[in-house]
Amino acid sequence: MSSEALRIGFVPEHFSTPLHFAQKHYGLHATLIPFPSGTGHMVTAIRAGEIDIGIGLTEGWIAGLGKEGFEGDGGYRLVGTYVDTPLCWAISTGAQRSEITSVASLKGSKIGVSRIGSGSYVMGFVLADQQGWLADKTHFSDTVVLHNFENLRNAVNSGEADFFMWEHFTSKKYYDSGEIRRVGEIYTPWSSWKIVASTKLTKSGDARVQTLFEKLDQGIKHFNEHQDEAAEYISTELGYTEPDAREWLKTVKFPAHTEGVKDEVVRNCVSVLRKAGVLVEGKGLDVDAMVVKV
Repeated sequence: MSSEALRIGFVPEHFSTPLHFAQKHYGLHATLIPFPSGTGHMVTAIRAGEIDIGIGLTEGWIAGLGKEGFEGDGGYRLVGTYVDTPLCWAISTGAQRSEITSVASLKGSKIGVSRIGSGSYVMGFVLADQQGWLADKTHFSDTVVLHNFENLRNAVNSGEADFFMWEHFTSKKYYDSGEIRRVGEIYTPWSSWKIVASTKLTKSGDARVQTLFEKLDQGIKHFNEHQDEAAEYISTELGYTEPDAREWLKTVKFPAHTEGVKDEVVRNCVSVLRKAGVLVEGKGLDVDAMVVKV
């Protein structure tokens, strides 16, 4: 069992660069499985036994464990921290949607999300809470599930949805091309990426998880020390321009040690998600049960 390659779910965006380096340069023994549709899809996959590890957005993982009604033991636990900095979510609409002039004009509109429970879904509630729209229950007229970034872009141009939120640098080239238009931005009030392991792994104390942390730490160190290589990889393999890749490199901070999750980060995220109405106190897992030391 322990000699088998871990199946690691990840989002094939610029943030995945240290993971790529861990495998390319430091022998990470894993099958990397891309999930371009994001964290919500990985929640489904890890519960279905399709992946062993997931690297995704903090709010998506925590929302999945904090909601009522999940079956069994929830399927996964938080075990590590992948990115220390918050995520900048760009708020986008269609290129010709002249009636949408500001974030304030989005009240009562149709929000496009990749999946229910995904980061794009959860951050809609955080946005509504920050804007003071939750009190009168008219924050959004509809939530339109569109599965992936391409569908989201098409939907705001067709009118199927009015706006959506996605990571800034991934969205930027579509602003530059004129396909979609930027309305504003919102930052996560927490560090943005976490590592989860299936409960099958956490219960067995599988040694491969420790090895994963060691290899990721090496990949991050390599990333920090070889910024030119990182920019080249991001711009040639992941579809970003080199100027955008270099600009992103200035904004992101990965931890020196990926093992472990700070208790206050999880508590803060749960608190904000409860305030925003995503989670309900007394439902789902307690904060202390969401994190496991492997």
